[in-house]
Amino acid sequence: MTSHRQFVFEWGRFPERLDRFLAECLPEMTRSQIKRLIDEGQVRIDAGPAKPGEKLKGGETVLVTIPAPACSELHPEAISLSILYEDADLIVIDKPAGMVVHPAPGHPGGTLVNALLHHCGDLAGIGGELRPGIVHRLDKDTSGVLVATKNDAAHHALAVQFKKHTVKRRYLALLQGVPPATEGIVDQPIGRHPTERKRMAVVSKAGRRAVTRWKVLAGFEKERLALAALQLETGRTHQIRVHLASLGFPVIGDPVYGHKGWLRQLAEPRLRRLLLDLGRQALHAGTLGFTHPGSGRYLEFSSPPPEDMMAILRHLWDTYDYDPCRLTRLCGAAGTGEGSIGTCN
Repeated sequence: MTSHRQFVFEWGRFPERLDRFLAECLPEMTRSQIKRLIDEGQVRIDAGPAKPGEKLKGGETVLVTIPAPACSELHPEAISLSILYEDADLIVIDKPAGMVVHPAPGHPGGTLVNALLHHCGDLAGIGGELRPGIVHRLDKDTSGVLVATKNDAAHHALAVQFKKHTVKRRYLALLQGVPPATEGIVDQPIGRHPTERKRMAVVSKAGRRAVTRWKVLAGFEKERLALAALQLETGRTHQIRVHLASLGFPVIGDPVYGHKGWLRQLAEPRLRRLLLDLGRQALHAGTLGFTHPGSGRYLEFSSPPPEDMMAILRHLWDTYDYDPCRLTRLCGAAGTGEGSIGTCN
C-alpha cells in the first residue's frame, strides 16, 4: 500500500541538505533508497519538485510518497523449513546442507529465498520489492543458523551490525589434520584467486581483511582429524574454508580447498564410509547472536550439526572412549536434534 509522510524543517535550524534531513526522518530507509524516491519525483518541497542536494533553510514542508512494494520476480515455492524463531521483523532458519540461499545462474529455484517467499505472508518489502532481506549467506553445502529480514528497517539495522562485526557467529568444523596448537587467530586478507576465478584465496593485493579465531575442541591423532570451533570477526566469501586451508588443515570433504585423495589414507573402513557418505564440507554454522532490530534485546540461536556430521563425531567419540556428554555440550542441542534460543535483556 502506498503511504505518504510529511515532515517540517523547523525555522532556526542550520541549513541542511534534503537527503540528509530525510535520512534522519526515515531511519528505516537507506540513502540510496531516499535518493531513488527523490529522483522518481516522490519527494516534494512546499508542493514543488525536489532535488537530492537541495538545501533546506527553514520552514519548508517536505512530503514523501512511498510506493507500495512491487511484486518480486522471484517465485514462492512450498519448501519445508526448520524455523528457530520468527516475528514481524525477521525469521531465523536452520538451513540444511545442499540448499542455496538465493537464486543464481544454475540455481533458479529451490532456494531459501523461494521458500521464504512462500512461508512469509507478512513481508513489508526490501528496497521497494516484496522479498526477504538476506543480510548474510551460508555456502550451499554449509548447514546451520541464518537470519533473514522482512522489512527495510530490520534489514538496515542488521546489516549495520554485520558491518560493525558485532554479530556472534560460531561454527563447528571437522579438519583434515590436527593443528599443533590448541587455538589461534588467522588475520589474512581474502580475495579472488589470481588464476582460478571461482576460488578465493589469501592474497596480499586487492584482498579484504579477514579474521577467523579457531580452537581445537577434540583431536583424533590416529586418523589425523580434529573437531574445531571457529568464530568469525569478518564475513568474507569462503572465509573459514580459505583460512583453514591456508593453515594446512582444510575442512574435511571440502571439494574446492581440501586435500585430494586423503580418504585413501584412512585404514578404518567404517569411518571412511561415513566420510564418503558426507559428500560435502563438514562445516556447520552452530550459533548466531545479534541485537533484535525492533526490541533491542540480544538474541542468540543455536542448532546441532546435521546427522551426517553427528554420525562421524559419535563414531570418533566411541573410538576414543570420550565422554558422550561432552559431545552434546560441544554441539549445542545435539542431544535433542532441535535448535535452541537464548535471550538476554
